[in-house]
Amino acid sequence: MTHYHFVGIKGSGMSSLAQIMHDLGHEVQGSDIETYVFTEVALRNKGITILPFDSNNIKEDMVIIQGNAFPDTHEEIVKAHQLKLDVIRYHDFLGHVINQYTSVAVTGAHGKTSTTGLLSHVMNGDKKTSFLIGDGTGMGLPGSDYFAFEACEYRRHFLSYDPDYAIMTNIDFDHPDYFRDVDDVFDAFQEMAQNVKKAIIAWGDDEYLRKLEADVPIYYYGLKETDDVYAKNIQITEQGTQFDVYINGEFYDQFLSPQYGDHNILNTLAVVTISYLEKMNVDNIKEALETFGGVKRRFNETKVSNQVLVDDYAHHPREINATIETARKKYPQKEVIAVFQPHTFSRTQAFLEEFATSLSAADHVFLCEIFGSIRENTGELTIQDLIDRIDGSALIDENSIDVLEKFDNAVILFMGAGDIQKIQKAYLNKLGIKKDF
Repeated sequence: MTHYHFVGIKGSGMSSLAQIMHDLGHEVQGSDIETYVFTEVALRNKGITILPFDSNNIKEDMVIIQGNAFPDTHEEIVKAHQLKLDVIRYHDFLGHVINQYTSVAVTGAHGKTSTTGLLSHVMNGDKKTSFLIGDGTGMGLPGSDYFAFEACEYRRHFLSYDPDYAIMTNIDFDHPDYFRDVDDVFDAFQEMAQNVKKAIIAWGDDEYLRKLEADVPIYYYGLKETDDVYAKNIQITEQGTQFDVYINGEFYDQFLSPQYGDHNILNTLAVVTISYLEKMNVDNIKEALETFGGVKRRFNETKVSNQVLVDDYAHHPREINATIETARKKYPQKEVIAVFQPHTFSRTQAFLEEFATSLSAADHVFLCEIFGSIRENTGELTIQDLIDRIDGSALIDENSIDVLEKFDNAVILFMGAGDIQKIQKAYLNKLGIKKDF
């Protein structure tokens, strides 16, 4: 048994990895800011100690896992080096862990977390699968043959992994604080493709993914019959979305997803392709799919009278489009209200016009002040720059939530990667509802 200390344990990936190592029988603790973060709930439920940052947390005989947001000058990292302890970056350590299993990496600019959550749930319907999901969820199942995990492209961290399979959901320009442009992003994915050992499963409508070159087969999935794996005869029902799956031009089986929106069909196709390639029992896969309840902060619903309040991580224009589409398809008779908090000044600046366009698809738009990150908490633009580009939009905060009450038959989407949940929580409190996030 090893004693691990995680520096930045509340980070979504770090929290997941800490839970995995705990489940596998190791002694685990970690440190982080004292402000509440939703990822700490799962850690505390497993009895994992969370400490405030302090160099005295670092003891002899520990292995230190360093969160990617924290520099080598952090007091705990400095102390660890003084004690000559092993200090391993998050992505490097995860790369070591996955090599013990048949591994499936899920990467892409958008959809990683939802797809990884679906993949781990569905695969566990037939084969024991450990998993790491970017919503702060992780589980290490002793005796697992498979490991499903989210692989982030930021700073090319996913190049630390050599997975058996890779699902690539899309390539898009994001993380403008690191990548120069979309071609720089593509170069990173092309390099990642060379690390994959068995097969790549990629979205067929993505022009950049279609340019990939690899030494392993690439299976393209989508909604067109020209794709290797495609959905046909799509029907939206009260139970979800039903469709037939064809592989290499031949009917494979019919599936029912309890979710809505084209992006959820695409996620299912990617997962079905993995189960097909690994010759899993299709009846078990179908049954598991029908019981999937989603992942944290991805269209998580709270119903209050005729309002549906949705907590969603969407923080990029394409993700906002997908969230609004899901709301429209699932609740076609309701208004769609967007309450959005931009995440980081650099992203807001880079996608200012795209944010305005995507949010304008909602019936009404409310905007929160820009949320800074640990790496970046200032910028030249303000939220007013976005308000000026969206007709009828307005600023909202915890003290002005009364305006949401007038939308008595609506889906209210609370979207963002920062602390947008405080706005939803304040609104629920006003309605007399207590809810933990």
